[in-house]
Amino acid sequence: MIFEDLPTTPTSEELIDKAFSRAARSGRSKQGREAQESMTQTATNILSDNLQNVVTEWPDFDDVDPFYRELADAIVDASDYGVDAGGVDALRQSLSEVTWASRQTRQIGEDAMAKMRKADVDLARKHRKQAFARMADVVEDVSENLLLINEARNDLRDLPEINPDEPAIVVAGYPNVGKSSFVNGITRARNETAEYPFTTKGIGVGHFERDRVRYQIVDTPGLLDRPPEERNEIESQAVSALEHLADCVLVLLDASMNCGYPVDVQLELRDAIAEQFGDAPVMTVCNKSDLSTDVEADHYMSVETGENVESVVDAAVEAIDWEQELPFER
Repeated sequence: MIFEDLPTTPTSEELIDKAFSRAARSGRSKQGREAQESMTQTATNILSDNLQNVVTEWPDFDDVDPFYRELADAIVDASDYGVDAGGVDALRQSLSEVTWASRQTRQIGEDAMAKMRKADVDLARKHRKQAFARMADVVEDVSENLLLINEARNDLRDLPEINPDEPAIVVAGYPNVGKSSFVNGITRARNETAEYPFTTKGIGVGHFERDRVRYQIVDTPGLLDRPPEERNEIESQAVSALEHLADCVLVLLDASMNCGYPVDVQLELRDAIAEQFGDAPVMTVCNKSDLSTDVEADHYMSVETGENVESVVDAAVEAIDWEQELPFER
């Protein structure tokens, strides 16, 4: 996953302490003006390089798959950091500010060293101290940006591991209609779930294979289990991200109404999902068919008894009609 290896972003205090302590060590082995130049060069390199590394570790969001870009846009919260924008725009703005700080510290150091070449020891020391003060001010100016970048890193590195280049089946429907049992049964193991900032119950991702193609199947509690008007802004944006991912959507219904929701309400949710995921095939699946089939659906199955479960999976695979990319086609 593109965000999982992002390193921790240092704070402004950590950067300044690192730069100036190493600068002091580098100056101890030299004398006079040469010591002042060495200290300035060391501090400049550490600050400028480390700030630029913060930026270059991040992917270019113009090249990020729309699924992950929209998730990032939903998750990144800039409200506590004084950044004008929100979502990915806030992160980009902060990365831009850090790039500016990297260039500024480099320029301050180079200007100071140019002045030192014509100065005596005392004046060189003065130029070095002034450069250190100015560089510290620049780094402190982006302290909030560094904090925002690190918080974004902490949130994004824990996103569900989903491969946008593999076919994906999204499972939707009201709570207690059997979504998780269906996903767990297909994947023959309990799929791992985790809490993410856009859902209260966690997203589950499982995998199964058909004809040497690996399919992802996504359980979406907290997102696609209630009408669109009941979702908050972050959840709505996360659903938009799923639109980029879904190659097929299975909407599970419970005609027995043991789930606690009337059939007509379940059908309304199905219609809303079908409208939102208009570019992907949306199939209506009546689960708990051993209890009731009193609803019009594309397929009927019972996860409890196993009846027609594989048929539903086969129908989803056929609807996706995924073609394996051959090596000579790349």
